Amino acid sequence: MNAPNPTPHLLPTVNQRPTPPELVAALQQHFGERCSTALVVREQHGRDESSFDVPPPGAVVFAQSTADVVVVLQLATQFKVPVIAFGVGTSLEGHLLAVQGGISLDVSRMNQVLSIDAEDLTVTVQPGVTRKQLNEAVKSTGLFFPIDPGADATIGGMAATRASGTNAVRYGTMRENVLALEVVSASGEVIRTGTRAKKSAAGYDLTRLMVGSEGTLGVITEVTVKLYPLPEAVMAATCSFASLADAVNATIQIIQLGVPIARCELLDANTIRVVNAHSKLSLQESAMLLMEFHGSPSGVKEQVETVQAIAAEHGGASFEWAQTPEERTRLWTARHNAYFAGVQSRPGCKAITTDTCVPISRLADALLESVNEAQAAGIPYFLVGHVGDGNFHMGYLIDPNVPAERALAEQLNQQLVERALRVGGTCTGEHGVGLHKMDFLVSETGVSAVNMMRAIKQALDPHNILNPGKIFTL
Repeated sequence: MNAPNPTPHLLPTVNQRPTPPELVAALQQHFGERCSTALVVREQHGRDESSFDVPPPGAVVFAQSTADVVVVLQLATQFKVPVIAFGVGTSLEGHLLAVQGGISLDVSRMNQVLSIDAEDLTVTVQPGVTRKQLNEAVKSTGLFFPIDPGADATIGGMAATRASGTNAVRYGTMRENVLALEVVSASGEVIRTGTRAKKSAAGYDLTRLMVGSEGTLGVITEVTVKLYPLPEAVMAATCSFASLADAVNATIQIIQLGVPIARCELLDANTIRVVNAHSKLSLQESAMLLMEFHGSPSGVKEQVETVQAIAAEHGGASFEWAQTPEERTRLWTARHNAYFAGVQSRPGCKAITTDTCVPISRLADALLESVNEAQAAGIPYFLVGHVGDGNFHMGYLIDPNVPAERALAEQLNQQLVERALRVGGTCTGEHGVGLHKMDFLVSETGVSAVNMMRAIKQALDPHNILNPGKIFTL
């Protein structure tokens, strides 16, 4: 690998507050065995999929109801101790790490589907329900929940990070699909935001304020989301291209022509190789689009014909179709496992990931320059992109014991994000800010906007106990 230029890289500032024994005693008295100080439990709740290494929280509480969450937050406020909500731990940006110590509040046992309102195309769930569990619960109604970030994340965590994923190009993100929330504030007050109605002009939009707040403004205890009819016809396909540029330019034309494609994912040859090895596939090792089409049989046929013609104009070849549910599941499972395939391709490594999103017209420049920089640096990497909406991910694979590798990966990451911002994009399309992108948030939004966010945080959480040290510092 080439030596990096001196560029500051982002590591979390760890300033853990001690957890008062009196607080732990009060929690154990109330929750019994559902409050644990065992090291193995704390360590499990003190790490996520990010590359950061931070000491674990002081204790873990397993909540089973909104009332449990209220008790934890009331006690935490009394002792001024941080609380970090925890779902299944799939965060990539350090959201779950106890950089200031405190209590990990595990809501995974709050996993009940509370009501399915099929006629209104809505469902209300507790935060620990996972997306796969939700879709299994509503399957008999002929409806489904389309937001698919890859990991089997909890609905509460997906709302907290404003997740999206492979279907966002057609169905939108969590921002568009969360209708209402129940949230417990820092002081332990239960509030409800939004309704099951499709729209409202009643006051401030507190639902949108909480969606994407990353657990810094309240703990989500119920979520109402939109459902959609299962499409009558579904067809998935792969199409190979001679170059990344051809694949990206084909995608841009597909979107600009208004083709209602449901999924449009990009993998480069390097990523296809590790996916093939991990998932025991034999996909052609070249730039590839993975696509899926939803609609009526005639509508899907029209979409497919249009996309085939566009792909042919850009040298697309080797269309391969996956029409049965089993074939589609195998294909998309391999795509979703691209992150783990990349990490396993270099045993013992950590992934420095990013997820910029840019206007579709600038996608080719932003993506291709980033790939060229990674290849020139000689760093192992993988690339996947929800390119239908201009969102792509780079994962730089580093040896965590070699500081020069981390510095190089962070330098490449910084260059990638700065490029996205220059063309009108964002530092994070779906992962969230967490620990890793706090400086980039200032670059994107400006000091005044971040100060407004701080003011909201201080108003709602005056003692700074809700996931402190994330998004920005106070």
